[in-house]
Amino acid sequence: MNPEATQLWTAPRWAFAVLLALLGMLGPFSIDTYIPAFSGIARNLGATPVEMQQTLSAYLFGFAFMNLFHGALADSFGRRPVVLWGIAVFTLASAGCALSQSIGQLVFFRALQGLSTGAGWVVSRAVIRDMYPPDQAQKVMSQVTIYFGVAPAVAPIIGGWLFVHAGWHSIFWFLTAIGVALWVANFKLLPETLHATHRQAFNVRNLMRGYWQLGSSPRFLLLALASGIPFNGMFLYVLSAPAFLGDLLGLEPTQFFWFFLLTISGIMAGSFASGRLAGRIQPKQQIRWGFIVMVVVSLGNVAANLLFPARAWWALVPIMLFSFGWALMVPVVTLLVLDLHPERRGMASSLQAFIGSAANGIVAGAIAPLVMHSTKQLAVASLLMMGVGLVAWLFVKRLWPDTGRAALG
Repeated sequence: MNPEATQLWTAPRWAFAVLLALLGMLGPFSIDTYIPAFSGIARNLGATPVEMQQTLSAYLFGFAFMNLFHGALADSFGRRPVVLWGIAVFTLASAGCALSQSIGQLVFFRALQGLSTGAGWVVSRAVIRDMYPPDQAQKVMSQVTIYFGVAPAVAPIIGGWLFVHAGWHSIFWFLTAIGVALWVANFKLLPETLHATHRQAFNVRNLMRGYWQLGSSPRFLLLALASGIPFNGMFLYVLSAPAFLGDLLGLEPTQFFWFFLLTISGIMAGSFASGRLAGRIQPKQQIRWGFIVMVVVSLGNVAANLLFPARAWWALVPIMLFSFGWALMVPVVTLLVLDLHPERRGMASSLQAFIGSAANGIVAGAIAPLVMHSTKQLAVASLLMMGVGLVAWLFVKRLWPDTGRAALG
């Protein structure tokens, strides 16, 4: 923690959480805003469904790759420069998407968006731990997730409206405007939270030593899997939204917002509960509750889809409840990851995000296209991905029984 933290931000804590949440919103806005326009973009550019799916995969793999470096750069050069450069590149990439005249150009600029978007999300988690002790950090991280949750609920509504009234190019001009506004806000408001004495020397040997230290730690890898892979049990449905919502459930693009609204309501409720429980129960107990919710809901979702024809009025509810369970446990697991190596929190955040977003890319490019046309297959795939995270957490509990038993930090 920065010894001068109390002097760096004197406004209310919720205002700081809002600023950091806005950084995290770039990710969901980059995905959810243009999903309602998938079919229109495909027709306009003469793209196949597989090529359109590549616009998602390119973004996610770019996001995953650069996540390896955002945190390491922030550990060496400071949090603020990395955030500002990331937003600047995102803004230019969004303008490139808006000007794209072919699917190849769109895929390229989407990859560039992915390379830059993670700067805000990765660095903001390190900023929280720079500024606050463990219990307060969990509360702030939960607040960030609550505010952050507004973006995926609002983004498809805005995207659908823009697509219908102004065409798909306007969606990316909208993202360009968001990038400009965020850059100005962070240039004026975001303090440098990394203390000068905590900076790591930036050289290849030091970088490789850090990655070896983290990557060779079984506990780090298992905790990263426990937090990152279950997210795909929910994210699979986001990636499959055009087919799941439009083809299987019969919703119009302007009705997609119901799915995002319910899902994000679950995330916000889980995050609120996580913040309220901070410091009141053992972290491992909170993680256990989160996984119990996800297991029960996932099994129920599989059973319901096997027994009944999928209908929008009930098929969206399990995804909302699953989101609640994930959001209940993930702030705690994330802080456990960051506190394993306090001197490399930026790098730890980077590597954790890389593992999660690499899984997102695999799901987007390989798994979602295979299962998106069947509600039964979607439900089973969601259960299996949650199961990977559960097994990882059970291994952590078995090999390091004290993990999450005491207060965070």
